[in-house]
Amino acid sequence: MARAKPSDESRPRGRPPVRSDEETTRIVLEAARHAFAVEGYAATSTEELARLAGISTKTLYRLFPGKAALFEAMCADRLERLLSAVDLQASDDVDIETGLRAALMACADLALDPEVVALQRMVLQQSTTFPELAANFYTNGIARTAKALAGWLRLQVQRKRIVLDDAEEVAGMLIGMVASAPQRAAIYGGAALPSRRQIERRVETCAALFLDGCRAKSPRRSL
Repeated sequence: MARAKPSDESRPRGRPPVRSDEETTRIVLEAARHAFAVEGYAATSTEELARLAGISTKTLYRLFPGKAALFEAMCADRLERLLSAVDLQASDDVDIETGLRAALMACADLALDPEVVALQRMVLQQSTTFPELAANFYTNGIARTAKALAGWLRLQVQRKRIVLDDAEEVAGMLIGMVASAPQRAAIYGGAALPSRRQIERRVETCAALFLDGCRAKSPRRSL
């Protein structure tokens, strides 16, 4: 007995569901993140990005006016995700040393994240040709991290746990102590990023230097 053909009513009709701009943007940013990391900024074309995202170049340009804007949005999106996980403890129940270590650890986790370091390496490689990339990366990542730590430091000043004149300046110094040397070693020297335990030890040392200093105390002279 011949099998009956499906009726017209049983066949799906119409176009497949259209993706929202929000979902399309997410897909484009993810495609850009991988493409820029593998090929670099200059070698990645908008046509290639559109192909990887499964959209037309017309749609890509509707969402992003150019490759620089797409790169900026990709960095901002990635750093926003990482920054949202940064929890700078400010509880009254946490002593200053424990709180400072936790705050510095959160900043180090961001600054020494392999993907962030890879982005920074790419930005430095392209900074001469595309100076706006470096400015955008600084604004969306480095400056925001320092601002978050500065806010934590100001709160400690208000609670009379530390004394500072310029929280922003000190925040930059602390992040530099924690992360700059390992970053430079990885970017310029090809060294491996530090392990979790190595970062923890570095944070402990930085916190101790900041809170206690390292100058040897002079022996008191007897009268």
